[in-house]
Amino acid sequence: MKTAIARHLDALAGWRAAVDRRVQSLSGLLASSDLQDDAAAAQITALRERLASDKLVLAFVAEFSRGKSELINAIFFADAGRRVLPATPGRTTMCPVELRHEPDLPPRLSLLPIETRLRGLSLAELRGREEPWQHVPLEPRNPQALTQALAAVTRTQRVSVEQATALGFWNEEQPEDNPPQGADGQVEVPNWRHALINYPHPLLEAGLVVIDTPGLNAIGAEPELTLGLLPTAHAVVFVLAADTGVTRTDLAIWREHLGGASLERFVVLNKIDTLVDPLATAEEVAEQIEHQRQLTAATLQIPLARVFALSARDALSARVGHDAEAVTASRVPPLERALAQELMPRRHELLVQAAVAVVQQLHTGALHRVADRRRHTAEQLLELRGLRGKSSGKLVRMLDRVEAEAAEFERCTARLAALRSVQMRQLREMTARLSNETLRREVAQMQGQTAGKPFNIGGKAAFAALLERLRAVLVTAEKQADEMHQMLEASFTQLNTEFGFALVVGPTPALDGYRRELTLIEDNYSRYFGFHQAWRMAQPGFAEQFRRMLLSKLRVIYENAAAELELWSKASSGQIEMQLRERRRGFARRRESLERVQSAAGELELRIAEVQQQEDHLVHLIGRIEVLAANAVAAARCAPGEEDLLVDALVPGMAVPVAAAESRKVHTRPDDNPALAVRQDAA
Repeated sequence: MKTAIARHLDALAGWRAAVDRRVQSLSGLLASSDLQDDAAAAQITALRERLASDKLVLAFVAEFSRGKSELINAIFFADAGRRVLPATPGRTTMCPVELRHEPDLPPRLSLLPIETRLRGLSLAELRGREEPWQHVPLEPRNPQALTQALAAVTRTQRVSVEQATALGFWNEEQPEDNPPQGADGQVEVPNWRHALINYPHPLLEAGLVVIDTPGLNAIGAEPELTLGLLPTAHAVVFVLAADTGVTRTDLAIWREHLGGASLERFVVLNKIDTLVDPLATAEEVAEQIEHQRQLTAATLQIPLARVFALSARDALSARVGHDAEAVTASRVPPLERALAQELMPRRHELLVQAAVAVVQQLHTGALHRVADRRRHTAEQLLELRGLRGKSSGKLVRMLDRVEAEAAEFERCTARLAALRSVQMRQLREMTARLSNETLRREVAQMQGQTAGKPFNIGGKAAFAALLERLRAVLVTAEKQADEMHQMLEASFTQLNTEFGFALVVGPTPALDGYRRELTLIEDNYSRYFGFHQAWRMAQPGFAEQFRRMLLSKLRVIYENAAAELELWSKASSGQIEMQLRERRRGFARRRESLERVQSAAGELELRIAEVQQQEDHLVHLIGRIEVLAANAVAAARCAPGEEDLLVDALVPGMAVPVAAAESRKVHTRPDDNPALAVRQDAA
């Protein structure tokens, strides 16, 4: 029987596929009708890639021996019939483990040696390289071989105290967190820094990513976890032991790494099976479990509804044995329902907003272009019908007029070239502020303010000042975009009036989301300037890794902001090129029609019929665009799992009834849609 998470993921995957099919249909129609410029094609590609690769990231965090790996096995991998992740008593997962599915890669376990920490490179930099990793092939259909291969994540090695200090596992000033020292003076550290498991499991194929993190010392020693993986997770499941509750090390993990209000946090009190007491009644045990839940919620200051008491071991055993009653008794299903019901709707909502926004932009832009074509066609029909019964001299004069109008129109090219020049200059100024050079300069300034000071005194203030300057850069870029919008709007109004264009400036991109991302980085990274983490920042290797990681995260934000501004600017200039091309084609068609009428008697009525046929085709094209756009929006707005209930408006070949499009009520008034206004006037 599928879990709640599995059902919701399957439904979301089906919904994404349904939306993608309808977006692809709309895109195919626009491309085949020459209504899709480069900017629109880039928007569609980005949306389809997002629909195909959207991930739901769940991070499981706990100190050693809390049953975290067993919980992952119980929730996600019970269908394998045995444990997939190592989950035996004592320390098991010794390094962060990331489970995902990348269809372009073979099933394999990729292991990053712990010694790569000494090179000062972040995980983000090492992910794109093959040479540091050791790869172990996996056999998904052989559970025993799979379990044996994944046992590699438990390997450790013994090193000297000096090596452990360099690797970040030993600190003389905080001896309580140091690993035990053997008689030979050496200490045990993990063999690996990170593990990536590429596994073709249905949940992973549907977009789930599971992160398994091992213990406080491992979390603190790897800044990529606290600065990269955990903050980007959609939810964090913090696993405690039901018999001990919140221990000192548990509380340290919570306060130092999971205390951010931006994280969706769920707390699990695992191993309630250990509380079963032959000398106590079931009611007394239940009261003890409930008391632990309440105490945990109060200690961690979270709602009681976010604390779940369960037995991962009992759940795994029950699911392997297909015992539904025992699964219920393990208390795992309420956690699964909470994860599914609170996380899936938010993922769906974000995708809906993205899909509807792109489809509506495509729909509006295409209708503007078709309306422009219809205007040219109407002019041509009026011109040709006016030739009925006219002399050849009239044809010559009309040809001369077409040539004069074409020459007059070409005067706009100089205006357009000047407009593009100003637009490109403004775009360069905007994107220069969001360049990698700007980021490196700002981060270097922060480092210079704290250089040579013990324990990074003043580091937190310098870091806060850095983020404030970076937010100000985004604000300035947004103001420059507003100035460009005003310039384009004024220029487009003049061009539309003088040369009959139908140019429209899209709304200025809002950069609020990127400023919120900077605030999130500030919340997560600033803890490394506190007293408890000051000793780590004092280590040269760790400080360099911190700088690289910070620069990497900031670069992603600034590059995305710059890309959004460039795409907006490209969409504005792209419609100019398309309408220029359309207008020149219109003049060529008018010239050709008049020349053919001039050269052959009886050609006039034939040309009128051909142009009328073009007009009819454009009317049908409007209906097809309306229907396909409405189908895509309806699919996006339906709930996951209900896409099969949708009844799409049919698009029978080229001749779609216009009424079918109008029944969607995308436009309710003629003045909202120039194409509909022209169609109604023609009727």
